[in-house]
Amino acid sequence: MAKYSTGSSGGSGDGDACELCGAETDSLREATVAGAQLLVCRDCAPHDDAAKTQSRSSNEQDDSGGREDTESDRKRKAAQNAAKASNVWDGDSSHWEEEGTAYDDDPLPYLVTGYGEALTEARQDAGLQREELAEEMEFEESVLLAIEQGRATQAGVPGSIVRALEERLGVDLVEE
Repeated sequence: MAKYSTGSSGGSGDGDACELCGAETDSLREATVAGAQLLVCRDCAPHDDAAKTQSRSSNEQDDSGGREDTESDRKRKAAQNAAKASNVWDGDSSHWEEEGTAYDDDPLPYLVTGYGEALTEARQDAGLQREELAEEMEFEESVLLAIEQGRATQAGVPGSIVRALEERLGVDLVEE
């Protein structure tokens, strides 16, 4: 049973299961948990953000008179900030919709640690600009940039391109 669902089915199909823990019960109540509106059982009700705020005692005041964030609030904010900072996908799925991916036909092999830096150094040692090498190899410069930045997996780079770059520049990128 999946936890933290945002649908109303909660797992039992008839809407009488807690959307947080999956327990079946006739008495569900609405709660906001980590910003999501859920129907929860009595045992999960204390996870309600509003209940946590109300349960804080007055001795949690800081010197400036404001309330200190609880540890869970700080962790949640840190996780949200980390997710925003590490967002790799720019929301543009046209690449996959138009060109598709070749994971089954041409899977990306395991790459050596630091493969991006190794490729950049080998390209520069060969006296080639990124644009020149991409044109010579007949693929998009953005593919080469993704590999050099260590984002080959996220960019859906086919294994044949990595192996062709290894051969052309005499560099080891694939872990054997």
